Amino acid sequence: MKKCIDKCIEYLTLLISLLRSMLENQSQETVFSTQSFYTTEDPVALHSDGDVVIGGFFPLHYVASKPEYSYNSKPQVTSCSGFDHIAFRWMMTMVFTVDEINRNSSLLPGVKLGYRIMDSCDHVHTSLQALFSLISYSKTTREYSPCLNYSPVPAVIGLASSTPTRAVAHTLGPFNIPLVSYFATCSCLTDKHLYPSFLRTVPSDLFQVRGLVKLVTFFGWFWVGTIGATDDYSLYGIQAFSIQFGQQGGCVAFHLTIPTSPTVAEIQKMADKLQRSTARVVVVFAKEVNLLDLFSEVSISRNMTGIQWVVSEAWMAANQLTTPDFHNLLEGTLGFSFPGVSIPGLKEFLLNVRPSPKPGMELVNVFWEEYFGCKLEFERDKSALKKTVCTGLEDLSYTDSSYSDVSQARISYNVYKAVYAVAHALHTFLNCNSTGPTGGLCEMHNSFTNGQVFDEKVYFDSNGEPVPLYDIINWQKDSKNEISFVKVGNYDGSAQQGQQLQILKNTIVWTTRQSQVPVSQCSAPCPPGSRQATRQGEPKCCFDCLPCADGEISNQTGSTECIKCPEYFWSDKEKVKCVAGEEEFLSFSDTMGIILVAITLLGFILTTIITIVFHSFRFTPIVKANNSEISFLLLLSLKLCFLCCLVFIGQPSWWTCRLRQAAFGISFVLCLSCLLVKTIVVLLAFQTNVPVSRGRMLFGTFQQRILILCTTAPQICLSTGWVLGAPPFPFRNSNYQVITGKIVVECKEPWPPGFYLLLGYIGLLAFACLLLAFLGRKLPDTFNEAKFISFSMLIFWAVWISFIPAYVSSPGKFSVAVEIFAILASSFGLLLCIFVPKCYIILLHPERNIKKGMTGKYQR
Repeated sequence: MKKCIDKCIEYLTLLISLLRSMLENQSQETVFSTQSFYTTEDPVALHSDGDVVIGGFFPLHYVASKPEYSYNSKPQVTSCSGFDHIAFRWMMTMVFTVDEINRNSSLLPGVKLGYRIMDSCDHVHTSLQALFSLISYSKTTREYSPCLNYSPVPAVIGLASSTPTRAVAHTLGPFNIPLVSYFATCSCLTDKHLYPSFLRTVPSDLFQVRGLVKLVTFFGWFWVGTIGATDDYSLYGIQAFSIQFGQQGGCVAFHLTIPTSPTVAEIQKMADKLQRSTARVVVVFAKEVNLLDLFSEVSISRNMTGIQWVVSEAWMAANQLTTPDFHNLLEGTLGFSFPGVSIPGLKEFLLNVRPSPKPGMELVNVFWEEYFGCKLEFERDKSALKKTVCTGLEDLSYTDSSYSDVSQARISYNVYKAVYAVAHALHTFLNCNSTGPTGGLCEMHNSFTNGQVFDEKVYFDSNGEPVPLYDIINWQKDSKNEISFVKVGNYDGSAQQGQQLQILKNTIVWTTRQSQVPVSQCSAPCPPGSRQATRQGEPKCCFDCLPCADGEISNQTGSTECIKCPEYFWSDKEKVKCVAGEEEFLSFSDTMGIILVAITLLGFILTTIITIVFHSFRFTPIVKANNSEISFLLLLSLKLCFLCCLVFIGQPSWWTCRLRQAAFGISFVLCLSCLLVKTIVVLLAFQTNVPVSRGRMLFGTFQQRILILCTTAPQICLSTGWVLGAPPFPFRNSNYQVITGKIVVECKEPWPPGFYLLLGYIGLLAFACLLLAFLGRKLPDTFNEAKFISFSMLIFWAVWISFIPAYVSSPGKFSVAVEIFAILASSFGLLLCIFVPKCYIILLHPERNIKKGMTGKYQR
């Protein structure tokens, strides 16, 4: 561990000495090679002296070689290659803006604004090397000073990419030197604790991400892929997009990260993943230089089409990707771009640029040679004899390129605003509006203390951010079969919710010239009547469609949950709407109702027939012996028992709910009271130790009537009190909807013990009848009415004992049917066991209907 620490200290000491040596010796002039490739120690691209000099950083070259350190000699400035015409235009826009300000007598009067522009090469190392060269250079002594406390540059314009910008902003922050970026959009730069002096004339990606999320969700794209690079711009942008997109219900199908220098195998692997994915919409957060290899593989080698590209502003208006090789792949691309404006005089200024052998014009000469593909006469050497010779008089106005096309200046306009923001801050700081000793001119300073210009905030909010305003651009082919950038909408992040995104859908050209909005989904939206069920282990956008359960609906496509219908409502067959629940009750039109009514009427008619028979033969011995008065009363009670069944059938109403149980209870008690009296009479009649005359005196007709009244009265009182105190009422029971889908209309009993007390009293009388009838089982066979009463009571008990569990467990109308069946079964049991044998004798064996036959003396 000690050896490691000592080694680290040794390396740090060496690095500090190398940095000090570099700052003390960076004073050589800029020299450009004839191939737009330089290895000089001073990355100054263009400079102009002035009373106040502002700095500038532009990625004039986009390829920086990997630095190599031997730790034995002073490190050299990283060499760069790959000249960028667009970045050169941005730089010339800064030059144009400074010249325009210098010609403006109302802005910084008496002060000449100068500039010192550096080539950042779009790399962290070269940007930091250029930064130290910029802020440590003294314009008075033309020497470099390592002290940054009094910087010769009050403000810096730049940079383009977010990653180099973070490095430079982090370095300038402690010294409060303003850095005004025109293209660094990473939301990470918003942190004022890390980057206190950073400002920008371009909105943060935070707003762009919100706009992209709104854009993709506006078109119903919730299953997309993402592509980014390894820089901060891509990493922060993709991360923010994935989070916000997920909050809106979207899913990222895949993410491809393109390395800085990808291998062929890596490119093919990414292309395979892109080709296999079901996502047909891909969101890209990367610069065009990062995408060239991948798009070449996808478009040229594989001829892949049908992908709808949604891109950020980094390459929305790029030109390297608009070549015919990429037309089939990228036509229809949709994305954000900064608003395009026209800057008066800029085009003319750019077209008037001319090469020159004078010092300081080296970069212009390089641009000229790159632009026209030739070699200037005064720059020729032996190695370039085969190249076309440039005279320097070529006319830029006859060419059509990204350099001269400023009809819709976007990044150039951000540079323009950044320079003017610094100029206005200087104007305020130098008291240029005062009428003091300078007579309206600016008060000049020999140097600027750190933070003096930064304290003058112009055009920015508290976070140093401008208004988030974007154009929505669509890549469309024009009449020349070339890609043109057509505005099809805009996004204003400062507008109210619902008004931020404005889209002209009819003007959009989709990928492969589709007539409809492209569809990108892992699973098709579930139709109405079903819901989404996420597949285990897969994103939420991949799901199965399950039909809604009974009683639930979904009336929209893509519903994640089914809605339960309100009480008394039920889902229709398609499960798309709630309809009034179908009411269910035991009606007269039901098959079951018809059968029960038929049986009821049969029982009533049979009882009536038996009554007529008994009345017709009322003077015969068998009728007289069975106490005709009690028999007729028993037949009447049986008629009531049969008729009360009809009250249970049909839709429950206020009066039927009150009548049905009371009628049933009283009718059965009356019936059982008559049976009880008949049983007692039979027992007394055949008791040998009790004289007949005395038996009749002890239990005569009057006593029989009193007993029937006394045994029936408690049931009448109980039923009356129940009906008056807690009467049953019609009730729509929705508990069975889950099972049957129907609302059961029933009589609800607010006091359930009432029914069981009523039934219990009936059971008590039935038990008494059964007990007494059992005692008379040894009576003469010719007239053993006690035996028949015993049989009827056994049937009665069998029916009502099985009734209770069946009644409790039967749902809806079936519980009513069970009760009716119990009433009918027990009534038929009494009717058949007690009266049919007598009718058999009366009608079929009248010879036995004599007094001797009743006493057992009749012989066949």
